[in-house]
Amino acid sequence: MTVRILRLGTPRLPSEGLRIGAVRHPPRGVPKSRYASHNWFDVWFPNLSPSAELLKLGRAAKSEAEWQVFLRKFKAEMSDPEKSRTLDLLAALSHQTDFSVGCYCADESHCHRSILRALLLERGAVLE
Repeated sequence: MTVRILRLGTPRLPSEGLRIGAVRHPPRGVPKSRYASHNWFDVWFPNLSPSAELLKLGRAAKSEAEWQVFLRKFKAEMSDPEKSRTLDLLAALSHQTDFSVGCYCADESHCHRSILRALLLERGAVLE
């Protein structure tokens, strides 16, 4: 059993499990009825995405120093008790079932999903 961190919209893998969209907004121009069938996500869960203000900061980050500011602020947002419990739950579920968490960004190294990966690992999640 594992959790996969992936890019939404990519072809699904056979043992991927439920695909969770950790994004602020659903895909533009895609009817809700096609989110799953077009490989976006099965469940939209914006609770795992940066706030709207922080998302703008992350997208604008061009230097490593700017990215580190985003990283620090996103980790602070994710330390909110409700979000922290969500991460605890996902880490525990990774020991029982397969599922995936994703975002739209092409480059995971400059995407909040890389931070989610680290936060889940810190909580003992089983990641692929």
